[in-house]
Amino acid sequence: MKEIVGIRFKKGGKVYYFSPEGIKFELGECAVVDTARGIECGEIVIANREMEDNTISSPLKPILRKADEKDLKTVEKNKQKEKEAFAICEEKIKLRKMKMNLIDVEWAFDNSKILFYFTAETRIDFRELVKDLAGVFRTRIELRQIGVRDEAKILGGLGICGREFCCKGYMGDFNPVSIKMAKEQGLSLNPTKISGTCGRLMCCLKNEQPAYDALLKITPKVGAVVVTPEGDKGKVIEVNLITGKLKVKTDKSEVPATLDRNEVKLLKDVEIKLNKEEMRALKNLEEK
Repeated sequence: MKEIVGIRFKKGGKVYYFSPEGIKFELGECAVVDTARGIECGEIVIANREMEDNTISSPLKPILRKADEKDLKTVEKNKQKEKEAFAICEEKIKLRKMKMNLIDVEWAFDNSKILFYFTAETRIDFRELVKDLAGVFRTRIELRQIGVRDEAKILGGLGICGREFCCKGYMGDFNPVSIKMAKEQGLSLNPTKISGTCGRLMCCLKNEQPAYDALLKITPKVGAVVVTPEGDKGKVIEVNLITGKLKVKTDKSEVPATLDRNEVKLLKDVEIKLNKEEMRALKNLEEK
């Protein structure tokens, strides 16, 4: 077992584990640590806790110190400098007539570098822009092209549910989301119905998939052959996974019977598959 604390460096960002080095932390406090990106200041989101060695990456980097008033002032000062750097970079982009959209700026806690995040439809040669920015800020400059999902995570917003984007609110990393999940959940494969503001498949499809996987194990699928309570053999033509209601068509009646999944006996189930047309039409929704 090892004692750890979890630190997050930005809202909705990934949680990293560090060794507290005997320092006791409360949730919401800040700490200064040495990372692969240099010295950073982050928020404690997991207070001192024992964890098994095989669940964490070793060796853990040590926490340097609790953030003091001076450190917190540096963080606030850097946030102001980020706003100024954003405006300057946008002006440089306009002057050079570059087809790119600046999304965010990160000013390193130790002033060792500035990161500029942008989106663009194609690859951008930004070497001259880096020179312009280095001439202004006199420090190391990094420009990173990001995808539309990363853009949504940085900018944030409200989803169709009326709540904050999951990626902005709590998701440290993006999980892969597939079109098959939408089909298994019985959703219309209309891009406007299953994609988020970013234009890619909604992350909630992944969040809800475990529940649907459990329901799919106990529910006959569309096309399955079942036996009704009356002993008639029929074919499932419609399924509501949430309620467990099935519409079953038998040879004895033109009108499908509405039955509960527990009322039928499964003879032959089918596998939910995507056809080639669906794959071609919706493949771009899976891209980052």
